Amino acid sequence: MASWDLYVVITTKLGGGRPTLELVRQALAGGATAIQLREKDMPAREMVELGREIRTLTRAAGAAFIVNDRLDVALAVDADGLHIGQEDLPAQVARKLLGPGKILGVSTGTVLEARQAVADGADYLGVGSIFATKSKGDAGEPIGLAGLKAIRAAVDVPIVAIGGIDAGNVAEVIAAGADGVAVVSAVIGAPDVAAAARELLSAVRRARR
Repeated sequence: MASWDLYVVITTKLGGGRPTLELVRQALAGGATAIQLREKDMPAREMVELGREIRTLTRAAGAAFIVNDRLDVALAVDADGLHIGQEDLPAQVARKLLGPGKILGVSTGTVLEARQAVADGADYLGVGSIFATKSKGDAGEPIGLAGLKAIRAAVDVPIVAIGGIDAGNVAEVIAAGADGVAVVSAVIGAPDVAAAARELLSAVRRARR
């Protein structure tokens, strides 16, 4: 199974004008254990071409490669898995179409959503938004550490916490039950992507000791 310690979400428009593959290379150089390609407006053909290159990079680095929302792209590039939200393809359907051996992640913000996602076949949950964030426009109201703890108590699959997480608050997120953290701007928006990833990964692993 994949390691969820540091799950970096790649959204090109938040990368300060830097090429997508450079963001991926730098995040992996800093120790990212999973990369998610999240490009809501990219045409399918372009996303497949990009995804194939990311697949090569993540495989070489031993990191998981997850595609957000686009089942067709995930299958086309032989990604390790797919991540879906509450408004995307139903998790039960996604699980069936992905087939065996592929990872399914589902975004959840409540205990009810979390339990349903697990029942529908989710291998891990993206839980949040933990804190306020500007990286994801549809994040909704933060659930806080209390919300994270409640979901942790309700399910036994890995939890990747997301939303406003940085090196300064990651220890309390891990203490509240997250198996890892997903970040967008905290890494790909940083001047030095590799250094930002390295600092966060180190903070996650220190918090677990």
